[in-house]
Amino acid sequence: MSRLRIGVLVSGGGTNLQSIIDAVENGTLASKVVCVISNKASAYGLERARKHNIPAFHVDPKNGHYDEELLALLLEQKVDLVVCAGYLKIMDEKLVNTFKGRIINIHPSLLPKYGGMGYFGIHVHEAVIAAGEKESGATVHYIDTGVDTGEIILQRQLEVLEDDTPESLQQRILAEIEHKILVEAIKQIEGSN
Repeated sequence: MSRLRIGVLVSGGGTNLQSIIDAVENGTLASKVVCVISNKASAYGLERARKHNIPAFHVDPKNGHYDEELLALLLEQKVDLVVCAGYLKIMDEKLVNTFKGRIINIHPSLLPKYGGMGYFGIHVHEAVIAAGEKESGATVHYIDTGVDTGEIILQRQLEVLEDDTPESLQQRILAEIEHKILVEAIKQIEGSN
């Protein structure tokens, strides 16, 4: 089992990041989170990282050199695996190609359904409810140069309840599926390296 150097990209609260940190600390994962990077200075995920003494960085997407700075930071931190955990920015082709086969994402639907441009966060769950779907779930996949089109690593589903709202569905998928399968996917990648 390989001890990977993980760089986590976040845009918000970082609950999926927390599940990774917890799994490292309790020994479920052999790897180490070596940095957390956000495109938003106010992302609580940066604070979660700091609370666990993990280097946390904000790279401003408005500075004109965002993609170059992000890539340089990941290389400087000697990251083996990039994990997008609630990261709401499309990846630059150069970054994707540099980390080909070493960059993963968690998406809150059963891809290929409800993936691609515009399908992120609550928008995914609104679309699932509006379509009358009977099940939904989450997917961990490799990132390629498309949007949510990379090879699927793991998927898990749950039933959409009659009284589900987009918000309740989002919370159930996050708590019951996302936090678990993201860690499972990283563990699977550790085992293959």
